Amino acid sequence: MDFRQLRTFSCVAELGSLSKASDTLRVAQPALSRQIKLLEHELRTELFTRNGRGMVLTEAGRLLLARTSGIVRQIDQIRDDIQSAKGPPSGQVVLGLVPTVSCVLSARFARRCVEKFPGISLRIVESYSGHLVEWLHRGEMDLAILYGRSADLHLNVESLGRDNIVAVGPRDCGLARRKSVEIGWLLRQRLVLPSHSHGLRALIEHAAAQRKIKLNVQLEADSFRVLTSLVEEGLGFALLPPSSVHGEVADGRLETTAVSKPMTRELIFASPIDRPVSTASLAVTALLREEVAACRKEGVWDIKLS
Repeated sequence: MDFRQLRTFSCVAELGSLSKASDTLRVAQPALSRQIKLLEHELRTELFTRNGRGMVLTEAGRLLLARTSGIVRQIDQIRDDIQSAKGPPSGQVVLGLVPTVSCVLSARFARRCVEKFPGISLRIVESYSGHLVEWLHRGEMDLAILYGRSADLHLNVESLGRDNIVAVGPRDCGLARRKSVEIGWLLRQRLVLPSHSHGLRALIEHAAAQRKIKLNVQLEADSFRVLTSLVEEGLGFALLPPSSVHGEVADGRLETTAVSKPMTRELIFASPIDRPVSTASLAVTALLREEVAACRKEGVWDIKLS
């Protein structure tokens, strides 16, 4: 296996198409196809299933991608770091954000990054904490802001503070007229929650178990935008950080109020522990810290210092 073959394989696997990979790598499709076939011949197995919709990884292909994607990114970063030594930071940085942070931070941070570091290609990935941690461990992501107990993650971590959780309901539900609601009352209402694989659901399930309350969950949504839309339609209450629904509350589409017994989650900045940090990642990290501080100072992100 040589690097060119692995880079081609990684790009085709990510995009699911030879034609898209050809445009990205600026290499003719026949040349890319030949590299894939040589790699399959060397490994004595098919890496893709070809169909009318594109290229789909086989089980062997998924294994190869899991083992090599981080290696390919590290080699690309070495090239970028050498070029950055002669001038401004350059190269790709993959930043992961949990949805409730992304809706506050992603657009304004992307604008600042483009303005300050035009040579950096920033890729923002929005997902829940469990997925982000996995991608950090596999070397497919450079840094992330996520929720979790920092001691359990086996990553380089820095605590950013704690996010309060508030009750969220539709317009005219009455929450806005209340100073707070009892957590027991809230947990007995019809709820719209993420599925069991996500940290927020575990936090809520734990609070319910402590009070021996059986949750009434008729709808689940692993998309943050879908979840808030379901609440807006009056299909149930949710528990979310207030900053994540600031716009909807300002527009009168949602209402929030505090929970009598505060529920909080630790918000952390995380990066891989077992590989060098690229020059571009260091630049993005410093800028990200500035932006988090600015959001807190401006009051658009109600995050409490630990």
